Amino acid sequence: MEFQGITGRFKEANAEALVVVFFKGEKATSGVLKEMDALARGALSSVVKSENFKGEKGQTALLRFAPKGKVKARSIMLLGVGDKADYTMSEVAAASGCATRYLRTRNHKKFAFLPRHEGDPTAVAQAAAQGFVTSQFELDKYKTKDKKEKLVSRLVVCIDGASPSDLKKGLERGRIVGEAMNFTRDLANEPPNILTPTEMANRAQAMANETGLKYEVLDEAKMEKLGMGSLLSVSKGSEQPAKLIILRYSPEKNTAEKGDLLALVGKGITFDTGGISLKPGEGMDAMKYDMSGGATVLGTMRAIALLKPTIPVLGIVAAVENMPDGKATRPSDVVTASNGKTIEILNTDAEGRLILADAVAYAEKQGANRIVDMATLTGAVIIALGDQNTGIMGNDQALVDEIIACGKENGEGFWQLPLSKEYSKQIKSDIADIKNIGPRGKAGTIMGAVFIQEFIDKAKWAHLDIAGTAWSDSAKPHQAKGPTGVAVRTLLSLVEKYQ
Repeated sequence: MEFQGITGRFKEANAEALVVVFFKGEKATSGVLKEMDALARGALSSVVKSENFKGEKGQTALLRFAPKGKVKARSIMLLGVGDKADYTMSEVAAASGCATRYLRTRNHKKFAFLPRHEGDPTAVAQAAAQGFVTSQFELDKYKTKDKKEKLVSRLVVCIDGASPSDLKKGLERGRIVGEAMNFTRDLANEPPNILTPTEMANRAQAMANETGLKYEVLDEAKMEKLGMGSLLSVSKGSEQPAKLIILRYSPEKNTAEKGDLLALVGKGITFDTGGISLKPGEGMDAMKYDMSGGATVLGTMRAIALLKPTIPVLGIVAAVENMPDGKATRPSDVVTASNGKTIEILNTDAEGRLILADAVAYAEKQGANRIVDMATLTGAVIIALGDQNTGIMGNDQALVDEIIACGKENGEGFWQLPLSKEYSKQIKSDIADIKNIGPRGKAGTIMGAVFIQEFIDKAKWAHLDIAGTAWSDSAKPHQAKGPTGVAVRTLLSLVEKYQ
């Protein structure tokens, strides 16, 4: 993919189409719209006057015209984005993606985009490039025919008055972020017979070698020595050995305060049958997505390595397959985690928290004083919040607030749920220190979080339950159905806030 930033002469851009953002209720009587109307010989104003085009969000109109002079484009695309007051930076990305997917179906290879956003030019260019990249991800990797192989190969972004260096920086950052999101989505979409814990570790290693991250993996023997009985209890029923993937980013110039280390920890259940507490067969195929938290960590670490922030970041993924066989953990088994706590396992389908327990404890032992874990942890969060907001909980309000604010900047919603000692009391076990589920049908998402909290000692910690937001059941104008790459942008913003 190629990117170019220009600061004027939009209509002369080297492109097949000129894409112009159109706000709800606008008329083609002034500014760039009047200029485009003249170029299209009045076709633009005609479309608007006919009331077929009102600038509603996602509305499109493609106007053909015969180019003359220095104009190379053969069409103008009007792209509705709704009310101007609602046109945020994330909407710039969505608009760019919407234009890309629309023009791709019409065999356009390159287009020029006039985002018409009054924000920081670098951020606008970044959003446009990110939307361009992520819009071209598809689910058809393993199809042998009917693949959507047509790509739009070139994006020209025009922002009047911007400096060329700002546009170049923004476009490069947007490409990196978009590719990181697609890296995450590609991992999440992989079939479980291909993306085993070992394969997930191999791909993490390949990515680390490519980007300069330090890579380490703990096999089951090493985890056994470290006392990770909680994590290993989940892998017992599988022929696929568990892996703890560790990635380290160390900046050339470290601006972090002494002792500060942010850790991103992800649940990487490459397939979840539920174990002995077997899930119903209907819908079980969706459990290939149960490693989306781990994929998010890997994608975010990829972008961190390329964007080069000035603080160190530790990435940890617990990659495990949850299967039932004669060696599998049984409901009522008691295991001991690496911090010495004993756990009564009452439901082997509440396995994500079991692997995260040892993973977050390991992160803190490695020196992390801020830990953010992410997981497709509970169905309860989908019932509570649907697919619009990620559930967030934590032991430090400032950290939770920072993540929510970063999410808002990137168009990713987070909704805080409460944690308190009263909830923690509900996972106390009669025969061990704690049990891995709470009362049936009560506060399931919170029960998962308070369980993980038991394995945090002094670190500031936040937990993201992405079960409802990690994939979309239907396509949108700017992206395909399937994995969404949720939280990658938010976490990158969080990292950069700590610089």
